[in-house]
Amino acid sequence: MGIFDFLTGEFIDVIHWVDDTRDTMVWRFEREGHEIKYGAKLTVREGQAAVFVHEGQLADVFTPGLYMLETNNMPVMTTLQHWDHGFQSPFKSEVYFVSTTRFNDLKWGTKNPIICRDPEFGPVRLRAFGSYSVRVVDPARFLTEIVGTDGEFTMDEISFQIRNIIVQEFSRVVASSGIPVLDMAANTADLGKLVAAEISATVAEYGLAIPELYIENISLPPAVEQAMDRRTQMGIVGDLGQYTQFAAAEAMDAAARTPNSGMGAGLGMGMGMAMAQQMGNAMSQGAAGQPSGPWGARPAPAAAPMAPPPPPVEHVWHIAENGQTSGPYSKARLGRMAQEGQLKRDTHVWTPGQDGWQRAGDVAELAQLFTILPPPPPPPPAG
Repeated sequence: MGIFDFLTGEFIDVIHWVDDTRDTMVWRFEREGHEIKYGAKLTVREGQAAVFVHEGQLADVFTPGLYMLETNNMPVMTTLQHWDHGFQSPFKSEVYFVSTTRFNDLKWGTKNPIICRDPEFGPVRLRAFGSYSVRVVDPARFLTEIVGTDGEFTMDEISFQIRNIIVQEFSRVVASSGIPVLDMAANTADLGKLVAAEISATVAEYGLAIPELYIENISLPPAVEQAMDRRTQMGIVGDLGQYTQFAAAEAMDAAARTPNSGMGAGLGMGMGMAMAQQMGNAMSQGAAGQPSGPWGARPAPAAAPMAPPPPPVEHVWHIAENGQTSGPYSKARLGRMAQEGQLKRDTHVWTPGQDGWQRAGDVAELAQLFTILPPPPPPPPAG
């Protein structure tokens, strides 16, 4: 083997890149002295691009395919080197492989709350998070603007910058959208498209594109969420009076079944006294029908204690006017409203237990509020 054959075999003649890291965006093909043999084979696989940098200047960009590095397929390199077709010496150039596939499942989120003006709740603070994907669409610009001379550039090195761009545009889009907070969950897809469209021009300057951007959640501060939960509970409960009675009964039952509970003991004692009184009344009534004493006289039946009548039930009333309801109001409050002219006979009212809405003048309990009492007689003469 001659000396020229030996030197020819020493130079690298196959240039390619196989990546299994799944996060490497740019990788520089390393070789001794940066020497590439004229006529070497360059393999660029799908999802890749090869960028040649010669003497610090970007020379050529190769898309997927198999190339023989000769003058006819390296016009820029040929111009730089002033080669002719017969020149066989190796040339020195750096080769950067750029991944053009999508990098998926990248996360973004707001570090600090975004202050927005909601048409229903007023000023509110929002937090949001989601995911996005990114890909290189212009390898030459990406290498020039972002990578520089980095021999191995990963997605982590630029993800922070992209997250800042997304959060900035998301804040601006949400603040200017005018969408109520309660309706944002139904519009996350449209908001995501708006944000992706707004940031496309910015990331295009880096040679990148955002094919997908998702908003997974938009949340309110915990205190506001708790207030909304209480409001929802009130809407589900409906009649607050009946709910209060039901809750009190449930609490008493739970306390009575709780061992070593003072409340449970008190309830148990009260129930026991009530049962003893009922048993005593039953025994007195049973003994009244049997002879007792030496003369067979029947004892007089014991007088059952008179239970006090239940207290009158104070009704509370609701008013319906112009398609809106208000209340509840007490009867005394309705009386003052009748005197002031706010309550009329044809005003529709309703109270728990009443069959539908009725006019106030047709309700016996409220009809007296509209009775015009005669004025008092003149006072007696002085002296």
